[in-house]
Amino acid sequence: MDYLPHDAAMLVSTVNMFLRDEEYDSIESLCYAFDRNVDEMKSYLADNGYVYCEAQKQFRPIGFDQ
Repeated sequence: MDYLPHDAAMLVSTVNMFLRDEEYDSIESLCYAFDRNVDEMKSYLADNGYVYCEAQKQFRPIGFDQ
């Protein structure tokens, strides 16, 4: 994959897949590989109803991140 999707739902799915399948060991390394800013990605996804859960190493819908 050359770039990360712009659509929030597709972005969450893609990022979670990469982290789940251990393509990348952290959100920081994934963002570095795709030249994306971690804070901007988290903010964009938060605006679209997703929050990053460090314990689960994945984006989850807000409210299901516990």
